[in-house]
Amino acid sequence: MSEAEKRAMSPLCQAFSSGADTLQVNIYKSKKTGWILEMSDQYGNTTVWDDAFDTDESALEEANATIQAEGIASLIGPTDGSWNP
Repeated sequence: MSEAEKRAMSPLCQAFSSGADTLQVNIYKSKKTGWILEMSDQYGNTTVWDDAFDTDESALEEANATIQAEGIASLIGPTDGSWNP
């Protein structure tokens, strides 16, 4: 079974934009862990939280809090997609 088959995507997935910057917020649940928060920028750079969340709502709350506290620009990597925070 592939990884995509092992996880369920949350209906709370969404995009955030500010100026020229865009983040896709993906929240998915693995059968082995809780809800995973992953943010991808328009260049293909991805940030994945180390710890799983109990609910998809709490993962989205973390995404919102991070964007509010640090700004979208803090999650945007280089244009060649080579960022690995």
